[in-house]
Amino acid sequence: MTSPAPNQKPVASPYWLRRADQVTVAVLVLAGLGSTVAWWIGQGGLSGRLIEIEDAPALDYQFQVDLNRAEWPELAQLPDIGPTLAGRIVESRTAEGPYLDHGDLMRVKGIGPKTLEKIRPYLLPMPGGADFAGGSAPEEAIP
Repeated sequence: MTSPAPNQKPVASPYWLRRADQVTVAVLVLAGLGSTVAWWIGQGGLSGRLIEIEDAPALDYQFQVDLNRAEWPELAQLPDIGPTLAGRIVESRTAEGPYLDHGDLMRVKGIGPKTLEKIRPYLLPMPGGADFAGGSAPEEAIP
């Protein structure tokens, strides 16, 4: 840039960056785009192996809950058991003692035979009784 004459104001450059800085920014942007494309190809973008999360199949997750140890947030995840009924299960356990078998859940207001059968696959077997396969506990489980 030439120095202005004594009576002239300096002319501002129409660009925010100098030419060398513009080249540096352009090189960095191209490097970023190139690495993004390389990652996409490496993840299977060209072969169609990428999965859109909305299109992914739902996974079935099986879990089991211990009636005598679980707190209400765990119990609320069971089918047809919400936060209110889960709270009642915990209150009943606290007030009336631990559950000895799954049938003891019937003492909780709001749980009937249909609800009990629906949640039974999600309950851990009780150590003392009829909830084991075959209707009785194994020898080592009886104190």
